[in-house]
Amino acid sequence: MAGIGVRLNRIYNKNTITTNVFGFGYSTVITVAPMFLVILAVMLMQYLLGFSKLGYASRELYASTVLYIFIFALLSASPFNAVLSKYMSDVIYWETYEDIMPCFHIGLVMNVIISSILGIPFVIREYFVGQVALPFVLAGYLGYMTLVLVFYTMLYLSICKDYKKISYYFLWGMGLTVILSLILVKLFKVECTFAMLVSLDAGFMLIAILEFAKVRSYFRTNSGKYKEVLLYFKKYWQLVITNFLYTLGLYIHNFVFWTTDMRIVVVKCFVSMMSYDMATCLAMFTNISATVIFISRVEMYFHERYKLYSEAVIGGRKMDIEESKHRMFSQLSEELLNLVRIQFIVSVVVFLLAVIFLPRFGYGGLVMQIYPCLAAGYFILFVMYAEIIFLYYYNDFDGALITALVFCAATVIGAWFSTFLSPIWYGTGLVIGSTIGFITAYFRIRHIERTLDIHIFCKGSLMKKGEGKKPSNLVYTNPAYAKKKGGEK
Repeated sequence: MAGIGVRLNRIYNKNTITTNVFGFGYSTVITVAPMFLVILAVMLMQYLLGFSKLGYASRELYASTVLYIFIFALLSASPFNAVLSKYMSDVIYWETYEDIMPCFHIGLVMNVIISSILGIPFVIREYFVGQVALPFVLAGYLGYMTLVLVFYTMLYLSICKDYKKISYYFLWGMGLTVILSLILVKLFKVECTFAMLVSLDAGFMLIAILEFAKVRSYFRTNSGKYKEVLLYFKKYWQLVITNFLYTLGLYIHNFVFWTTDMRIVVVKCFVSMMSYDMATCLAMFTNISATVIFISRVEMYFHERYKLYSEAVIGGRKMDIEESKHRMFSQLSEELLNLVRIQFIVSVVVFLLAVIFLPRFGYGGLVMQIYPCLAAGYFILFVMYAEIIFLYYYNDFDGALITALVFCAATVIGAWFSTFLSPIWYGTGLVIGSTIGFITAYFRIRHIERTLDIHIFCKGSLMKKGEGKKPSNLVYTNPAYAKKKGGEK
């Protein structure tokens, strides 16, 4: 359960070119390997099973189903994850590990109930209006629910910093997916798209089971304090909205383009714009290393400065507190600048490779016209998310909420405006939204830096809050004066 930063420190401390390359490769594999394994499994199935030879309608139905499974499983799970992460982090800090299983059970029930309810109307429409075969409809719904479970259980292993286990589980799950699809199609002659969808369901189910078993092996006792978990949702309601708005902002510009005349409608249910959606996927991959860089550097550098400041506040001199505060914010600024510098270099290299090689694999035309602007937008977006994480560090949940709200609203307005522009500017909405969100978060961090002493030392109350008659403001009465006043009466 040691953090990824511990391992990276050992690698980077050798301070050679080889170890630096290895360190970046290690952090990349450990943190984003699950996503790449899923993509690799889907592409491998399509290649081995001759997916390109199928009819257009079958291919579009399968592609739309997989697209919706991933987007809406992520959206339906997003409102709970931030609050549950906060609760679990606090429990680990307090070392009351028996309180983790109540958190796990409450979150699991809430995720399953809400996600299933949200998915049922779409399933009914797909079957009755879209006239899609019932087995295929149920397979899609099962894939959606199992992926919700995968995302949820991943949350706990991620907080435990067990990224390596997550990568292994995805490797085994996607391995099962490819093998099972070959067996179903080649041996049992199952229809190709249905076999691929069922195989994905089986792979996701295996991953969810392995993750669930690992969580249970870590935390075997249950305190039964379920009410405290629910109270966290009331206390930190801003986290619920912030995480949902940020996740929604990742795709809301896609939804705007889904309403235009360029959209594709499959079986009267699935709406998409494949060129824009594919460009979005490529743009995210171009900048996904920002997540790796941020996770590794924060764990290695900023977290240590934050810890030293916290220790100075508890028992240090004023001079020590001021010095540690200055160093902490200097490190914060340095981490943001380093993230921008390193990610800019990585993004430029990946962008050039994409422009040169992707047209040779059939990704050209409109996709490559939309891609550059979206790549710039996601570059700014991931830097903005780093700022939101820093706002979480200082408990500025209102600032994080304002940032996410401004980002989401500006992205919608900008995306609508960009629908009237030429394709090369279609990603303008994401650029505008991410930039405004970045600026908002930046000024919130600057505000925290100026008022951190007030936040740390002046927060709280001397008397317990409650309802009733206001207590007297009389603090002390001189006995001699009281006696004199009594004699006069």
